[in-house]
This record gives sequence, structure tokens and C-alpha cells, in this order.
Amino acid sequence: MLNKEVADLRKDYRLASLDEQDVAQDPIQQFERWWKDATTGQLDEPNAMTLATSTPDGYPSARIVLLKSFDEEGFVFFTNYDSHKAQDMAANPNVSLLFFWRELERQVRIYGTVSKTTAEISDEYYESRPLGSRVGAIASPQSRVIPGRSFLEENVRMVAERYVLEDPKRPAYWGGYVVKPVKMEFWQGRSSRLHDRILYTKEGENWLIDRLAP
Repeated sequence: MLNKEVADLRKDYRLASLDEQDVAQDPIQQFERWWKDATTGQLDEPNAMTLATSTPDGYPSARIVLLKSFDEEGFVFFTNYDSHKAQDMAANPNVSLLFFWRELERQVRIYGTVSKTTAEISDEYYESRPLGSRVGAIASPQSRVIPGRSFLEENVRMVAERYVLEDPKRPAYWGGYVVKPVKMEFWQGRSSRLHDRILYTKEGENWLIDRLAP
């Protein structure tokens, strides 16, 4: 039976519009426009994005990760190379990303292929992190079953003691990934659910731009 209390939750979107005549010819440039709006609009964690992968047995798997860089080469994030998501990406490099900027009534969907960044990029970012985050990356056997919180806390304590007199170096099992887009969709909420959806599709060296029905 339909839960009417849940079903009746709705919001009418009225903040802005998006026309294919006004967007940039390159989706990275269009993303940069929206990124500036997100980062100057006092949004909470505008770099939070959903990363969707596929498990070896075919189940979609999604989680939130943080965008740490983007340019014409793609969208960069960092994680443990032994994690569940890393195993998924090793088996199937086709992934998607989703940004939802609620305060702007906008979504960006990115479809692409993922690969590891260079060791230099991973080192540079790792060394820029707070000490606690660097220690945590070494101490946590990400995605593995552990006996309890105390196991993790003890690991952190031992690693922190090991590096009292020196900075921890990036472990080989932790680093960056870059998602190179092949499709990007920009979604602007509109009234009565008649949303604007502009799709960029990579064709050779060019990007095709189409409007999708909401």
C-alpha cells in the first residue's frame, strides 16, 4: 500500500532555467560554471558526489566520495585501492558520478571510464592532507570486516606512534582515480516536474548537445 505521508512530500522547483542555446559547447566548461555557483553559494560540501560502480555479480553499488580536482582529463577522487569500490572498478571501469546541489535545484550526471591517477598526483594530494587523515589511510583496512571499533582505534594509535618523529608516506594501497567522461547531463529543476535536461555526448573529438524530455 502506498504510504501517503511519504508520497505527498514534494517541492516545486522555480529557481532557474537551462537552455541549450546558453550552455557552453564543452561540458567541462559548463560544469565549471555550475561549480562556481555551487562553491560561492554557501552549499554544504558541494564536492560530495555519488560514485556508482557494478559488483562482479552485477549489482549496482553506490556511495558518496569527494571530488578533489577536475579538468579536461576528468574528475578526480581518492580512496583505498583494496576497497570494494576499487575492486569493482578493476573488474569494470565503466562508472557514473552524480552531483546533487539541492539549494540550486541542480544535478549533474557523469558517465565515463575510470583509471588510476599517476603516483605523483596521489603523493601530492596525500601529503596535503591533515596528519590524522594520513594516519587513518594507513591504519584502516577499508571495506574488510573488523572485530570492532576498538580494533580500528588501536591500529590508529600504533600507526600514530610509529610516525611521531616523521611524516607518514602514502601507502601503495591508497591513491587517486580519474573519471574521464563520455556523457554528461545537466539537470535544472523546473516547475510541475518539467525539468530542463541537457545531455552532452562525446563523438570523436566533439561533443553533441541534446535536450532530453523530463
